[in-house]
Amino acid sequence: MDLSSYTLPELRRLQARIENEIRRRSDTTRRTLLKRMQKMAADEGLTLDDLLETAAPVAEAKPAAKRARRAPGKKAKPASVVKYRNPANPDQGWSGRGRKPQWALDWIAQGKSLEELAA
Repeated sequence: MDLSSYTLPELRRLQARIENEIRRRSDTTRRTLLKRMQKMAADEGLTLDDLLETAAPVAEAKPAAKRARRAPGKKAKPASVVKYRNPANPDQGWSGRGRKPQWALDWIAQGKSLEELAA
């Protein structure tokens, strides 16, 4: 379908018709699925409300389930301790783990020892 021949008002009318059709089909699909789910629940002697009541606590329990998956005996890492301090700004520290901060790289580039920065 070549839309380049349509005027802007024609395109807007077409857009409105498409949005209405999408809304209509979506509503129809929703109603059909709801009826199917109600029938499935009724076949098991339940209502959708019964199912939704039991579904809510399961959704709330997910974060606890994630915590329970952690390997047994494995603890969270403790906060790292600052081993080195920036002499130009003592508020900046580095634990010695991970990437070296730029101030530590600059210090080493001057030929100085990292041990001189020990906190």
